[in-house]
Amino acid sequence: MTENRHRQEQHSLSMMYGTYADILFVLFPFLIIAMQRLWDGNLYSTLMQPDLSIAAAILAGLAMGKFVLGLVTNQDLGRYKERIVFFIALTLFLVLGPAIILLLSMTSDAEIPRFVAFVQPVLLIIAISLYTTAVSIANILTRTSGDRQVERDLVQPYQDSTTQRGREDRPPLDLPRRKDHDAF
Repeated sequence: MTENRHRQEQHSLSMMYGTYADILFVLFPFLIIAMQRLWDGNLYSTLMQPDLSIAAAILAGLAMGKFVLGLVTNQDLGRYKERIVFFIALTLFLVLGPAIILLLSMTSDAEIPRFVAFVQPVLLIIAISLYTTAVSIANILTRTSGDRQVERDLVQPYQDSTTQRGREDRPPLDLPRRKDHDAF
């Protein structure tokens, strides 16, 4: 029991590091742009450029992909399907939609309102939160469906058409050995 718990904690820790590594890789180019603007002395202009909206849109798209992966992976979700669909809608409504609207508005020739400097970082924080939630949910669902598959395999051994016809049973990728008189 302790070994299983330790293995689950290690898996969760690895997933957390992987999730934050994904986030850091997405944010890396935007960090470089911010550092260049800081070097030039206009860090505030970073908040008035569409960079953070682009990063938020990327993370929102990744989050939606993870939510869909969770839906597709586990077919036995029951009442939880609606909750995952809710998270997809929430991601669209709270992050992806506003990020795209801000992106399009900021690239036009109109003057950028000052509230954008506050809204963009908030969108990015929400996108990061939704992405980490999506990864956690997808991980739980894929691990749960994998556990169920292992249980099914233990209960019912592998059978295919060859065993039903009375031939010898081989695992799916066990190729027959070549005999000396066989030619290429």
